[in-house]
Amino acid sequence: MSKIYVSTYRKYNEGNLKGEWLDLSNFSSKEEFIEACTQLHADEGQPELMFQDWEDVPSSFVGESFLDDRIWEWINLDSHEKEAVQAYMENVDHLATIATAIESYSGTHDSPEAWAMEFWEETGMLDQVPEFAQGYIDYEQFARDARLGGDMVFVEKGRRVRAFRCN
Repeated sequence: MSKIYVSTYRKYNEGNLKGEWLDLSNFSSKEEFIEACTQLHADEGQPELMFQDWEDVPSSFVGESFLDDRIWEWINLDSHEKEAVQAYMENVDHLATIATAIESYSGTHDSPEAWAMEFWEETGMLDQVPEFAQGYIDYEQFARDARLGGDMVFVEKGRRVRAFRCN
């Protein structure tokens, strides 16, 4: 559940931590969310909203006084897509669109070498190499060159890596 704890700068400056967690899935747009925040703090004339904490939202989408419109696209993703998008935005391009992050995702693998093996198989390149010579393919070097050449980014997560195409 993606949610944000909303208070105001005035309350914070007065030592009052009064606020409320709002579930983002209850709102269809930033405007609707801001309206609810404003209503929540109607005891202030024009509340200066402060987002003090958040859960299940990439840090590039929210800050103390900042809220990115991409959040509403984010909350509609499944958990695997969210993990991939977050890894992409934290390690490749934090300004990318969610669609770009998803399109760039090339799966989760045991290692960059495992990604390279799968790449050779899926693209049909392996079929073009005679069977007796297939054992000589250096998948580790291929993955290294793809990374160093700027074609791929590998993001480690525990014992697995997420692979992202950069072109």
